[in-house]
Amino acid sequence: MTQPARKDFNKEANEWDANAFRVKLAHDVADAMIREIRPTREMAVLDFGCGTGLVTLKLQPMVKAITGADSSTGMLGALKHKIEAQRLSNVDTQFVDFEHGQHVQGSFDLIVSSMVAHHVPDTLALFREWHRLLAPGGQVCFADLDTEDGAFHGDNTGVFHLGFDRGHLRELLQQAGFGNIRDTTATTVSKEIEGRTREFPIFLIAAAKA
Repeated sequence: MTQPARKDFNKEANEWDANAFRVKLAHDVADAMIREIRPTREMAVLDFGCGTGLVTLKLQPMVKAITGADSSTGMLGALKHKIEAQRLSNVDTQFVDFEHGQHVQGSFDLIVSSMVAHHVPDTLALFREWHRLLAPGGQVCFADLDTEDGAFHGDNTGVFHLGFDRGHLRELLQQAGFGNIRDTTATTVSKEIEGRTREFPIFLIAAAKA
């Protein structure tokens, strides 16, 4: 399913962290990433599609440096405010609109991404970009929805994939040059939809630059 319209995350940036559901999901994903990757103080990290930095700042104390990249100036503004308020010296930001041909600058030991891939039309191109940005032996670790029917968002503006099949993602990662691919369930999200509780598994996939 393809939606031509892009979601305007700038409009949501100021209220993003006020949503306890979003904050908990980000922290659950970050905890799963930490368990899987075990970040170290030697790592330069990229949080691709960082939003307001909920995952970024969870990883920040554990790594040498972390860059938050996003296509929303509003989201990056919220993260910059946190960086300044907390006087963090190992966090920076980059505005990057990948869908319009812009690229992150730098080389990284680890790339993380949470709930971003379903907003990117060309998944293989995204994986190839991550592969390009990783130093030899670097790793990627990203979370997103298992295949669903569109109910998770409700408003699917800017949603180009209704979740993903993990096996298909493994194939795309291999095409992009990754190996040592493994997946797990990071968390399961419960939502009340049309009077009943629906559960949506969130996967975590990690892979290494081959």
